Amino acid sequence: MSYQGKFVFAQLCSLLPRKKFEWLVKKYQGNKCVKSFNCWNHLLVMIFAQLTKRESLRDLIAVLDAHQEKQQHLGFGDKVTRSNLSYANMVREVRIFEEFAYIMIGIARDKRSSVIKEFCVDNNVYAFDSTTISLCLSTFWWTKFHHDKGGIKVNTLYDVKTDIPCFLVITNAILHDSQVMGEIPYEKESFYIFDRAYMVTSELFNIDKVGAYFVVREKRHMQYTIEKDWEYNNPDTGVLADQAVLLTGVKPKKQYTKPLRRIVFYEKESNRTFVFYTNNFQITAETVALLYKYRWRVELLFKFLKQHLHIKEFFGTTENAVRIQIYSAIIAYCLVAILERELNLDRDIYDVLRVLELSMLDKSPIVELFKKSRTQTSMEDAIQLTLKFD
Repeated sequence: MSYQGKFVFAQLCSLLPRKKFEWLVKKYQGNKCVKSFNCWNHLLVMIFAQLTKRESLRDLIAVLDAHQEKQQHLGFGDKVTRSNLSYANMVREVRIFEEFAYIMIGIARDKRSSVIKEFCVDNNVYAFDSTTISLCLSTFWWTKFHHDKGGIKVNTLYDVKTDIPCFLVITNAILHDSQVMGEIPYEKESFYIFDRAYMVTSELFNIDKVGAYFVVREKRHMQYTIEKDWEYNNPDTGVLADQAVLLTGVKPKKQYTKPLRRIVFYEKESNRTFVFYTNNFQITAETVALLYKYRWRVELLFKFLKQHLHIKEFFGTTENAVRIQIYSAIIAYCLVAILERELNLDRDIYDVLRVLELSMLDKSPIVELFKKSRTQTSMEDAIQLTLKFD
């Protein structure tokens, strides 16, 4: 990465695959009839807003106005105004940002494929969950949640081994989490980790038919008969039972006709007992419990996006504006993850972002920022990686 007296933000954005972005712009005619503030300018402004934690459109424009002479060097074009940014968020084709987010996701996953040297399984491991963003129904009129409340859900498939979200579905908050399961691009022999809201036997059977594996927490009042009991009890690891069962509920027995593996696990720290189901009979019961433990990493991602990027307050009220901002947050997250690997920092993504956010308008070489600060902060500072359940 060349320095040449560039701003830190410009050095960071040099990692963006601009040719691929411009191809998407051409594909969707994003710059048609645009005289100034083109799609590339728009993207960089939205990334800048994410990485510097701007809290509103007014806040962002105030900062940019204070550094107006730098805007051209930062890649923002001649001038960014509230009107042209607001209008771009409202009308610009959201698929440009969505598809570019997936391009960045692919690059980030490739770069970070070697982050975890040892893991409990060799297969790919994904955690799936959703986070709800509450919105004012009178302002965001296109949302509906409960009564007079609005909201959206960001349903996310999270690659546990690389710490990268690899698939997103943005829906109305009123839609139940499990209704998105059919859209997940399942991979053969990969593991998919779910909480009990996703204990939907018809969808789980579809995962099994693909040749993939799932680990899901037991929903209350599940009915079953025990086909085989290995009478496994290991107080040291917390595994109390390992069984093969057949579901006997009216719908479940028709929707999932094969035996399932049922594992009872005691979590010492919370003094509670939990039950998991899986269609994998090869790995150990302890590994099943450990895989479910990693589901919490997707919750850490949601915490990260809400607290350290910007997906709680929005720069526009239309659905288009909200989607562009969410995809911009994912692009910014992946950009920081790619930088961490490019510089071989061996640091947590949050730690890298924390250093960057106050240095965007510096002109020092970006690698020097991390030589000065070697304190590593994990995404898990606030929340330890232990089993946690609703």
